Amino acid sequence: MGAAEGGPLPQFRYDGSGDNARIGLIYMASSVVMESEMWAMAAQGVSIHTTRIRLPKVTFKGIDAMMRSPEIEQAAHLLGSAPIDVLCFGGTSASFLHGTAYDRGLIENLKQWAPGPLVTTASTATLAALAEVGATKIALATPYVDEVHDRAINFLEENNHAVLRHANLGIDDDHALAEVPLDEVFDFVKSVDHPDASAIFISCTNFRTVGVIEALEAELGKPIISANQASFWHCLELQGIYGARAGYGRLFDRRLAGGDQNVGNI
Repeated sequence: MGAAEGGPLPQFRYDGSGDNARIGLIYMASSVVMESEMWAMAAQGVSIHTTRIRLPKVTFKGIDAMMRSPEIEQAAHLLGSAPIDVLCFGGTSASFLHGTAYDRGLIENLKQWAPGPLVTTASTATLAALAEVGATKIALATPYVDEVHDRAINFLEENNHAVLRHANLGIDDDHALAEVPLDEVFDFVKSVDHPDASAIFISCTNFRTVGVIEALEAELGKPIISANQASFWHCLELQGIYGARAGYGRLFDRRLAGGDQNVGNI
């Protein structure tokens, strides 16, 4: 007997629908980490929808070539045709490579190419996340080659975050970035800590991070911000949504969904 005939209501399974927030993501075609980490952090009612662009190599030349390609505009048009609430450009090094003014210009371009949704980038989200946790002087961990790592330092210091200690892994292959195991990520991030750093930032959206954030914060006693965590948080923050699951860092203290159940507007 169905509900219309006075019987019990049917029981439906959660189907991943973004009833409360749909996040649109422009992401590198060879990358795999950011989407899965966003889904891991997302409470019920938040969904992630991706369009991809090609990254030749994780070097200055390769990233710069990607950012000069018409694929970014095409991706924004495609993604903007879906009923998304916020659009995130999921490339940290790509958005900080040429400095803060470039990152801001990228956001303005994305707004023109995909009018309607709110817009952020991994770099803009990082700055907002560092402000959220009250970070000033920081430590930096990246998997990048030197020329890209140095640009990360420049971007952070340009935005008034003195980098007290830093280290990088020198990886220039996108697949290899995603293959660094979590135990190595944990040890690597610990190694860059500085007693005067108010937070540690882990850059790169194809570098596994969110699984170790809570453990790192417990061990080091300070906020840990990663590019993927910051990007997801900023998408929620822009919309005023309680849409994160517990266990992914202090950053989400104001964005946790009650009981990890369905989320809603503030």
